[in-house]
Amino acid sequence: MIENSALFDDLTRLSQSRVLCLGDVMLDRFIYGSIERISPEAPIPVLLVEREKAMLGGAGNVVANIAALGAKAVLLAVVGDDLNGRDIEQQLKDLGVEPALETAKGRQTTVKSRFVSGGQQMLRVDREKTAAVPADIEDRIIARAESLMVSCGAVILSDYKKGLLTDRIVTKVIDCARSHGIPVIVDPKGQDFTRYRGATVITPNRKELEAATAMTAATDEDVRAAAMKLITGCDITTVLATRSQSGMSLISADAEPLHIPANVREVFDVSGAGDTVIATFAAALAAKVTMRSAALLANIAAGIVVGKPGTAVARPDEIENVISGGYAMEKQAYARKTKLTTRDGAAEQAERWRTRGFKVGFTNGCFDLLHPGHLSTLRQAKAACDYLVVAINSDASVKKLKGPSRPVQDEVARAAILSALEMVDAVVVFGEETPMELLKAIRPDVLVKGGQYKLEEVVGYELVTSYGGKIVRAEMEDGFSTTNTIQKIAS
Repeated sequence: MIENSALFDDLTRLSQSRVLCLGDVMLDRFIYGSIERISPEAPIPVLLVEREKAMLGGAGNVVANIAALGAKAVLLAVVGDDLNGRDIEQQLKDLGVEPALETAKGRQTTVKSRFVSGGQQMLRVDREKTAAVPADIEDRIIARAESLMVSCGAVILSDYKKGLLTDRIVTKVIDCARSHGIPVIVDPKGQDFTRYRGATVITPNRKELEAATAMTAATDEDVRAAAMKLITGCDITTVLATRSQSGMSLISADAEPLHIPANVREVFDVSGAGDTVIATFAAALAAKVTMRSAALLANIAAGIVVGKPGTAVARPDEIENVISGGYAMEKQAYARKTKLTTRDGAAEQAERWRTRGFKVGFTNGCFDLLHPGHLSTLRQAKAACDYLVVAINSDASVKKLKGPSRPVQDEVARAAILSALEMVDAVVVFGEETPMELLKAIRPDVLVKGGQYKLEEVVGYELVTSYGGKIVRAEMEDGFSTTNTIQKIAS
């Protein structure tokens, strides 16, 4: 319990950190569709595209994870002079990440396109150039790294072997960071880790650790021995080895090994988990958190993202949910135990359900003093979908709609009560006049509203129907009203 309390404190400190990430950025494109026939031109399936999504990959996913934790991030990378490079820059700005991008003429931005049907990848198409960047780009990258790092608490080298992290750049950046007393955390690639000589921490997975040391890394003792070989042979302070289902190990020359069991509820997609680990660990070190706590937080974050589709991020509220197991039923802790989530969290969850082929429903309201009429609407909403997201008005929003005496129950209590209902799968609080921004983020397949509304009066009608979604008007239960109930109590 004491360690959990300390982890809560350390988690809140991440918002104070600033991290420079230098590495290979790429764009991950996902093209989703259905396959119903075989091509008459060749024995191959025909994918009927239904929707597409583009997100940051490689070092871009690292800084996306840093931003999701509430920390500040700067990405120093190389892109091509093309639309994909400009897309990356805009996505970074949208995340609140400072883009420090060098444009290389004659070099295309790395793009990985994945074609998905029925929750399974059918094909991946890569567009990239992996040759080392030329000397003039090296000079500019080194100069910008030295300038940017002085305002950061940690430096990440995210190496995907796409040509940016040349030996010269790696050596110069590590030497400069050491001269300023700034920790350097490296996500390594290849078998020769001596090129990262002088780094503070490297984060190899089990296979990378074995390949770099020519040693097995099956047991705790195996991992310690292999890590110590790297520490002594590469002048590296610490090794944070990720070990898949076995968790991770923190090995330093001057401290007892820390072996952390995996904290995973379910595994959906392991892609990008290493990015989450290094992002969380570096953000924590930049906030002056101990390496032990940083590793514990990184392990929790990794356990969260492997339960999400594609490259994903872990958010503070999700990490809090894991840490808070067993905490007393205080108001905030009680909210953590519900299905309450944020807009971004609900959007991620909805995408996860859709990727698995499930239909996502959405309904909204104040839900103050839950009565049979509410229950009827929620049952009808759940019957129209596989998973139901319920959006509730914030306390301030309810006061604007219903008057200063409302709500009777605050948003924490209302969220907790709704979360206890089996037909509700996620609850989100919104403070805007309408749930339009939530609808844009979640993009439900089914939007459910009370039958008293005409279709054109339903907020989000045009949006949801524009991408093929369905509007369901729930039949209303006569004789039930929160306002009438309050009046009866008052009389």
